[in-house]
Amino acid sequence: MSLERVRKNAFAMPMSSPAFPMGPYKFYDREYLIITYRTDPDRLRELVPEPLAVAAPLVHYEFIRMPDSTGFGDYTESGQVIPVSFNGKPGSYTLAMYLDDHPPIAGGRELWGFPKKLAKPRLEVHTDTLVGTLDYGPVRIATATMGYKHRELDVAEQARRLAAPNYLLKIIPHVDGSPRVCELVRYYTQDVVLKGAWTGPASLQLSPHALAPVADLPVLEIVETRHLLANLTLGLGEVVHDYLPGKR
Repeated sequence: MSLERVRKNAFAMPMSSPAFPMGPYKFYDREYLIITYRTDPDRLRELVPEPLAVAAPLVHYEFIRMPDSTGFGDYTESGQVIPVSFNGKPGSYTLAMYLDDHPPIAGGRELWGFPKKLAKPRLEVHTDTLVGTLDYGPVRIATATMGYKHRELDVAEQARRLAAPNYLLKIIPHVDGSPRVCELVRYYTQDVVLKGAWTGPASLQLSPHALAPVADLPVLEIVETRHLLANLTLGLGEVVHDYLPGKR
């Protein structure tokens, strides 16, 4: 294979059969259960990288069911997202995500820098309750429940919230183990069509795990619960801060 052909086809690994296709990545009937809770502000400040600033001592614990996504297929993910600000403007920082499908794990990490690990999240309706669970191996580390569609939320407001900026810390090591890429990445969800938004009574239980430390941000008080259904496009990112300028 010529050098020119290698450069032309160097999109994803393995080159002969990439783990994920080129975007754009569209999602249909993407379903969210988002429980926002108050937590320890000191722990948040330890985990959120500068130049991001913690906006409030809050965490969004998310379960996202994605039954129809171009290139990535049918999968579910779960994790923690932290409200932050960047240059004084509000956004969200994704701390950790756990999911059950290899292409979005590979694509998420390699393209955007999503902090994704393999696990077993589920989001299902059981009679009158929306239930989210997350298992890391044989260990149940998160359980969320919400009364199913008790009250409607303002669809336009929730669509605006989904379209707000999101931030990721993208890390790719060099072959000698030293950091090769260390960047703060911003991305947006685009073409958001919110098909429904609801709230209701909710609970959230997090359990300790050495390799999936969701409980390191303890649940002190639940402050908001949202159940959303949307179509959207996951936009590609842009680098807003390089932690290793001039290194590459």
